[in-house]
Amino acid sequence: MTTTTATATLTTRHAAEYLGVACVTLTVWRSQGRGPRYLRLGRLVRYRISDLDEWLQEQIIEPAKDQ
Repeated sequence: MTTTTATATLTTRHAAEYLGVACVTLTVWRSQGRGPRYLRLGRLVRYRISDLDEWLQEQIIEPAKDQ
């Protein structure tokens, strides 16, 4: 079986490394209903790389221009 980038999943630890945040941060965000989308496979939590990239794009803030 092959894994494409769109369907590749990461553990919480690897997703946290990918995003540059602590594992506990992702855990807290999940409990608060915040952060990137994730998959729950039984007791396992996984993050799709495509969802992490999409969430990162949504975090971009354009600075206000002087008027």
